[in-house]
Amino acid sequence: MAASSPTAACGGGSYHVIDSHAISGLATIYLLYNGSTNCVVTWKSSKYQGGYTLTGATIQRKGGSKISDTGSYKIYAGPVKVNAAGTCVSWGGHASNSAGVGEGWQSSWTHCG
Repeated sequence: MAASSPTAACGGGSYHVIDSHAISGLATIYLLYNGSTNCVVTWKSSKYQGGYTLTGATIQRKGGSKISDTGSYKIYAGPVKVNAAGTCVSWGGHASNSAGVGEGWQSSWTHCG
């Protein structure tokens, strides 16, 4: 069963949104944090929910490997998580419409510490 929000997708409770980035009306990428773990979810805009379209979420801890979740999803991609307390993360995602036209975005190193 799909989660009801980006917070619920990450595990609810202590996660809260610390940043977000909209992708051309297709979706919004959310960066959440719970005090030690960062979580990214790409949440499709309501117009595109329900149909399977290519959607992805990524996160990387500075000095670590990129963690990604990409697939054909109805509502969201992710969650992808990394323990990054005390260091920077790069986060992003991508989404497409039913015609396969999409767009992506990736942050620079940010949310350090």
